[in-house]
Amino acid sequence: MRASEGLLARVVHAACRTVEADETCDTGHLAALPPEEAALAALLPERRAGEFAAARACARAALGGLGLPPVAILPGVRGAPGWPPGVVGSLTHCTGYRGATVARRRDLLAVGVDAEPAVRLRPGVLERVCSGDRELRSVRELLARAPQVPWDKVLFSAKESVYKAWFPLTLRRLGFRDAEVVLGQSWDGRADGGFRARLRVGPGDGNSPTDFDGRWALLGSLVATAVCVPAAPGP
Repeated sequence: MRASEGLLARVVHAACRTVEADETCDTGHLAALPPEEAALAALLPERRAGEFAAARACARAALGGLGLPPVAILPGVRGAPGWPPGVVGSLTHCTGYRGATVARRRDLLAVGVDAEPAVRLRPGVLERVCSGDRELRSVRELLARAPQVPWDKVLFSAKESVYKAWFPLTLRRLGFRDAEVVLGQSWDGRADGGFRARLRVGPGDGNSPTDFDGRWALLGSLVATAVCVPAAPGP
């Protein structure tokens, strides 16, 4: 496993602790699962079980970065990971990559991260992901202006991160078309930048945010995004 010098560290809040791994670690992590997680992993296909195990091993190592003991990270409502009291976090995995990030709830209300292979979406998928014509035109313009970045995949990943931050706050589902995302790029031309998402649904409890700010980064063969919702300042 690798600590926070990697991909996720480029997109998360400074209060987060991140740990990453690649698929070569999956077998060892499967063998070391706590009993509660091992019982769940046994129900999954082999590849999915390896991802499940490695992402949770990353999560336990990240919790250690907060000075917390290792615990089982069991799926909760709609499969969202269950974190220890006072902790927020997010897991992600894709081909060749597994990662986790955690933070204390006093610093962040929620965090969502996503990593994806840095390749274009399959034909026809972008149209299903976009919230409308304006978002679709924006992504196509970015692809024409900076084709070295898979902007459609950045958009897809950003919406995944928005959902992962939104769901723990509301326990409500969110479709790809329920969020309109504006992607930005660093002025110095690096393959990273920010984004803003505006939800096209009402807040779940009247207090949950409907606008989210996030970061994206391209590193090697992967793209990552993150949404970190700051905690309200104290009195």
